[in-house]
Amino acid sequence: MSQPKYKRILIKISGEILCGKEGFGVHSPTVSRLAGELVQVHQLQVQTAVVVGGGNIFRGMSEKAQGMDRASSDYMGMLATCINALALQVAIEKKGVQTRVQTALHISQVAEPYIRRKALRHLDKNRIIIFAAGTGNPYFTTDTAAALRAMEMEADILLKATKVDGVYEEDPEKNKNSKKYDELKYIDVLNKGIKIMDSTAISLCMDNQMPLITFNVREEGNIVRIIKGEKLGTLIH
Repeated sequence: MSQPKYKRILIKISGEILCGKEGFGVHSPTVSRLAGELVQVHQLQVQTAVVVGGGNIFRGMSEKAQGMDRASSDYMGMLATCINALALQVAIEKKGVQTRVQTALHISQVAEPYIRRKALRHLDKNRIIIFAAGTGNPYFTTDTAAALRAMEMEADILLKATKVDGVYEEDPEKNKNSKKYDELKYIDVLNKGIKIMDSTAISLCMDNQMPLITFNVREEGNIVRIIKGEKLGTLIH
């Protein structure tokens, strides 16, 4: 078995991924498959942290949130991420690996509050840690939370799990001849307005020199391939 390229990773998994092809809610077979891949990464002795989104349950900027103030809808979205985190936790632990869920909102009956030193200790004890509730603040996306937690956990790489196999000049679903980028610089992502993550998350990664790979997580085995050093998706650095 080849040695992993990274010792500690943080992977951002959106709610859109967790709902599979259902379009809404938590799709158990999809969550189980993702859990299996995270367990494979764990078996490679790679310390693993996960940030989950909540768009499969509630998206603050959606039409359904019209009429609500932004702060209230964002807090509802944070609670949705907690549901996803617990679903992923159950799926991983069914496969025999210890996990901890930490939330930026205090929900002590079901999860630990986010404490950086405690989170680092969990990683050192080879537990998979799942971060929920974003940063705990409205107006900040879970992408920004992922960038922030990657820095706080001193991760070697931030992995952005998507349904597309990288970054393209144009939407590949609309233009099949669109060029795929193998590598990009953060400043180019900002200047070109490429919607990989929001600009706050991109700027945070750029300022702290955190490399990012965006890749297609719907293709089984891609997480492990990246960990082993295969060039998949698009590297932003």
